[in-house]
Amino acid sequence: MNKLLEFQKRVGAIKKDSVNPFYKSKYADINSLLDVVKPLLNELGLLCVQPLAFVDGKNVLRTIIYDDGKAILDSAIALPDNLDPQKIGSAITYYRRYSLQSLFLLEAEDDDAESTKPKVGSKSYTEMLVTMDKIKSAKSEKELKEIYASLSSDQQPLYIKALGEKKESLKG
Repeated sequence: MNKLLEFQKRVGAIKKDSVNPFYKSKYADINSLLDVVKPLLNELGLLCVQPLAFVDGKNVLRTIIYDDGKAILDSAIALPDNLDPQKIGSAITYYRRYSLQSLFLLEAEDDDAESTKPKVGSKSYTEMLVTMDKIKSAKSEKELKEIYASLSSDQQPLYIKALGEKKESLKG
């Protein structure tokens, strides 16, 4: 763990050099992040890998830090379900970037994640994706009703179409 402490002492803020045209925000892309992180990890004798794995029926991205051949940190995050290859590729890159930033406690000038994503009622963009994933994976009308009941009255109208489509697919 001394090497990780040394890493944190020496790593600087990550420069946000890319622009997200949809949200009109700046971010450090994965390559910029790796340009800062990898040389310092190599210098300290640490290895970082981010393999994809299948755990408990879910695709997950793992981020593992090795020191002298032993894993000293291991983090995993489930990837979203039912995405086409283009979207899953984007999700993997996004999760890789934020896993590294979180694991290494990296600083950035301003955050392009939750603070700039559109709010849906009082739910964040991520919560909205989770709700949509629950709707897509529901196995019965009862589950759909429970999802609907869990939403606030200002959020319920936003999900009516998705709930209706899923209800119809369950019938057919």
